[in-house]
Amino acid sequence: MINNILGASELNLILRLLLAAVFGWLIGLERETLGKTAGTRTFALVALGSALFALASDGGVQPVAAGIGFLGAGLIIFREGRVEGLTTAAALWAAAGMGFIIGQGQFMLGTVATVIMLLVLYMMRVFNPEQWGRKK
Repeated sequence: MINNILGASELNLILRLLLAAVFGWLIGLERETLGKTAGTRTFALVALGSALFALASDGGVQPVAAGIGFLGAGLIIFREGRVEGLTTAAALWAAAGMGFIIGQGQFMLGTVATVIMLLVLYMMRVFNPEQWGRKK
């Protein structure tokens, strides 16, 4: 029935948007479980927005990367002699890239990028160099 309403190309475009949003949500879930400033909704919307820009553009990623840079800069703060929010900002920037590449129809590359991002974020919990050398 849905094929009668939408053609194959429209279904493919919808799949791109959904996949980008879901992958962004997964990355945001990792950030949200740690209580970071950007979580599931932010990451899902950034990935979705990047996919939309990929669909609407001729492949130019530079304006998207610059725009996400401004969002990321708002997440970074200097508090009590420490920089905070840098990892979340970098993850947001990477999620935008993932959304863009999925928006261009490169599902495998976007999937691999998402898995790598999640591995990096989760491995930071296990192998946290900030805690090395500190006594408990």
